[in-house]
Amino acid sequence: MSEQPVILLDHVTLLLPVRHKRRITLRRMFALPIPAQPVGGQLVGNADGAVTVAALKDFSLAVNRGERVGLIGHNGAGKSTLLRIMAGIYYPSSGACEVRGKVSTLFTSSLGMDNEATGLENIYLSGLILGLSKREIERLLPDIAAFSELGEYLRMPFRSYSSGMKTRLGFAVATSLRADVLLIDEVIGAGDRSFQHKARARLENMMGGANTLVIASHADEIIREYCNKAVWIEHGQLRASGDVQDVLNQFNESADHPSMNVS
Repeated sequence: MSEQPVILLDHVTLLLPVRHKRRITLRRMFALPIPAQPVGGQLVGNADGAVTVAALKDFSLAVNRGERVGLIGHNGAGKSTLLRIMAGIYYPSSGACEVRGKVSTLFTSSLGMDNEATGLENIYLSGLILGLSKREIERLLPDIAAFSELGEYLRMPFRSYSSGMKTRLGFAVATSLRADVLLIDEVIGAGDRSFQHKARARLENMMGGANTLVIASHADEIIREYCNKAVWIEHGQLRASGDVQDVLNQFNESADHPSMNVS
């Protein structure tokens, strides 16, 4: 009998209502002379004519233990939404998502961080959000502090940090515990060359325990470096999945999309 997937999405749809001070209907929207663009989820009208965005639509995906999955697609395609469904932050409007094991997330460098709190205080805050006890956070604290290389800045308020410093601290916390599933949204490409080298080594160490990684990125090189499987999302739907280079080629060669390559 084959091992069950660590992450299983079964026909997941997530509908997000559009709220505006003026009533927006599909008729009103499409009366405007705006050219079509390959971004965002699908726009859906209900019986009353109100607009809803289908951030994900009938999305099914299985991720097995040890897989490193790269999510690719244009801005607004549904990559971040999919990660948040996997993390349990969003709940499907229909369908089901099942994730087995402990999950750690790194979505933005400041997610869960308090701008007025110090770096040390934010380590405790983030640890508690991840489900750690105070004793567990204290055990991990030296490793987090050493990896971040922030030194005395850990006693400074988070608002005084540069974006690179925020990324260092967020990444250090997110990767400090032995999670079964690590979900990362974009930020892996942030920081200087030295930090990226350390981040790669730290992720490799985590993956050594047959952990599972799902990462969203617009950079081909990040997907190639970290992933052994790619998933292309378009307008909230699965367009292609499989070998990293094959899926990247399909995306980049699509007549409707520009290349993902970044300098």
